[in-house]
Amino acid sequence: MTWPVAAGVVPVPAPATARQDAITDAEYWRLVTVLSEPGGAFSQQLMSNEDSAQVVVPALQAAVAPGGVYIGVGSEQNFTYVAALRPRLAFVVDIRRENMLEMLMYRALFEVCADRADFISSLFARPRPAGVTPAMSAADLFARVAAVAPQREAFDANVRRVLDTLTRTHGWPLPDADTSAIADMMNTFRTAGPDSLKGWGDRTNATFAQLMAATDLAGREQGFLASEDRYRTVRDLQRRNLIVPVVGDFAGDHALAGLAQYLKERRATVAAFYVSNVERYLFEQGPHGQQFYTNVAALPLAPGSVFIRSVTRDISQRLGIVLPAGTSKWWTFVTPIQDCLDGIAQGRIRTYAQIFAK
Repeated sequence: MTWPVAAGVVPVPAPATARQDAITDAEYWRLVTVLSEPGGAFSQQLMSNEDSAQVVVPALQAAVAPGGVYIGVGSEQNFTYVAALRPRLAFVVDIRRENMLEMLMYRALFEVCADRADFISSLFARPRPAGVTPAMSAADLFARVAAVAPQREAFDANVRRVLDTLTRTHGWPLPDADTSAIADMMNTFRTAGPDSLKGWGDRTNATFAQLMAATDLAGREQGFLASEDRYRTVRDLQRRNLIVPVVGDFAGDHALAGLAQYLKERRATVAAFYVSNVERYLFEQGPHGQQFYTNVAALPLAPGSVFIRSVTRDISQRLGIVLPAGTSKWWTFVTPIQDCLDGIAQGRIRTYAQIFAK
């Protein structure tokens, strides 16, 4: 069985520049606000429904050296890729303003939660379960947490702690509508719980607990909650303000363009860009959607910079995209960015399906 990585992917060399130690609170908020565009309309969901994210991690680690810049879309699946790639800096760019607010919620939780058990317990408003150990698998850890009932007192305390961290500790000026939206998100996590919360769109989607305990093709847990080391990798970047959420249209004229300028000024190179299945919608938008590839071409790239793409099996069957056999509802690919840009420029790629052609 082969890894889901396209031929031609070569490792991205580690950048020659020194790592960025931290972004100040003022600069972090400036980036969030200055790079962001007005929020667009797309169905909001509080978690991923992609059940193949962990499958691609070994191929991703083989293709990309640590220390580059990561860009991604969506929610918590970004943390799994960040934990695997160990970038110097990461940006989560999503057209939904609500996604930016969820990233701020996570930003605070990572800061105040010292380990995985605290993080999961706080996210789902449960007391910390007894008997957890640092070596525990994600599957065992979630089983312990799920056995503890949520508490309203814990929820109220966690909401206060998250909002105080954002608005008082860091001084980020969130209006009442935003703090209310964050509290509502946290309430959804509380009421659904890790064994019921699912990504939007299909009743058969995996739950939060199932996705966090998912494995690669060799049966190894690869999520950001698979180990304390992976959790600490993401927590360390969060505490130094190095995972920045941005509201942006991939095909817009502001967010990615501003990000490209920011990175070029710092001689930073994009190593990986997780696009999920957003390109399917961009191709449906005609010339506007094609602007995405112009935006990507303007980013500072290395010869081995990669896209991380996901496609559903139902869409792949409908469009004639060949996927490896399996029971997952999604399949994730690692492919060279430059190959795609060349295909667009040369006219070899004119449809979404052609992105996946060998």
